[in-house]
Amino acid sequence: MNPSEYLHAKTIMDVNAIMAKLPHRFPFLMVDKIVEVQDDRIVGIKQVSINEGFFQGHFPNNPVFPGVLQLEAMGQVGGVLALLKMGEGDWNTYFVKIDNCKFKDKVVPGDSMIMVLELMEPIRRGIVKMKGNCFVGDKLVSEGELTAIKIFHSCRN
Repeated sequence: MNPSEYLHAKTIMDVNAIMAKLPHRFPFLMVDKIVEVQDDRIVGIKQVSINEGFFQGHFPNNPVFPGVLQLEAMGQVGGVLALLKMGEGDWNTYFVKIDNCKFKDKVVPGDSMIMVLELMEPIRRGIVKMKGNCFVGDKLVSEGELTAIKIFHSCRN
């Protein structure tokens, strides 16, 4: 399937279902819906709006969605898959490494980010390695290899 075709795909998880899995809340929740979940792959959508607060200071006369937030959004989509695979429990996932990251084009208000995350290997000892690609339409705008670790919620300080 071409990435842009996911924009018309049926919603599998809406924002309420996503918030039931992820601890993120406004203004830092970066996923609006999940449109595909497979055993080793997930696709999520983020609608980029000029109303997001960081646009006031991130090139105000030429608003650009920050690249690091593109990575965060991909990480959140991947986190949903990781948490779904881990089953019930009060888990959180945290970035531990980002490799081979590239920003290839701008993301601006009005764009729909289509994030495709695929497991690079099975989850072992709570370590999740994923390849992330972020598209606007069919154009790849950013990519990276994301590594996260699951931590039981009660283990946090």
